[in-house]
Amino acid sequence: MSEAADRLADVQTHIADAAKRAQRRADEVCLIAVSKTHDAEAIRPLIAAGQRHFGENRVQEAAVKWPELRAEAPDIVLHLIGQLQSNKAEEAVALFDAIHSVDRSSLVQALAKACRKADRHPQLFVQVNIGDEEQKGGCMVADLPALLAEAKDAGLTIDGLMAIPPADIEPAPYFALLDELAERHGLPLRSMGMSSDYETAVMLGATHVRVGTALFGARD
Repeated sequence: MSEAADRLADVQTHIADAAKRAQRRADEVCLIAVSKTHDAEAIRPLIAAGQRHFGENRVQEAAVKWPELRAEAPDIVLHLIGQLQSNKAEEAVALFDAIHSVDRSSLVQALAKACRKADRHPQLFVQVNIGDEEQKGGCMVADLPALLAEAKDAGLTIDGLMAIPPADIEPAPYFALLDELAERHGLPLRSMGMSSDYETAVMLGATHVRVGTALFGARD
């Protein structure tokens, strides 16, 4: 097996173990390989090992990198996990199969317009600023009901919630809160957990985990 295949198998084993402890099935959890800043040569070994869901932070970077890779592997599912500018909504809707960073009214309106124009409907997650951190993107917890209502009025289907807990603090309470919020609003999907904490996230209801370092190795 290649080094990439070994890493992928290791992460999949940890997901399966965490799911089992939570009395869940491993196939309830979608593993997103965070490929931002990695070039095609770094990504191809993971594709060859069977990984199909990938996450990018920037529309521009993905637009350069992924058309060729998707021509080689047409069943790739591409997730936008970084902040999205409203003026990039059309490009994002055309390129991505899922957008995890819906977080404000102007973006809701831009995405609704872009989806209608392209007749394309990516899976959508509202990013929640789960720790109410001023410096971080995402919809504040108190503003979530209004944003979800606006999205519905605009004709968008919101499938789930996404969050990044505050750094250097035990993430479990924040994952539990996101799970509770998703349940309260009848949303089936929870995008939460990264390389350092994805097992905890799986145990607390994550349906999507976003893993970079554990799959691609530590950055130089």
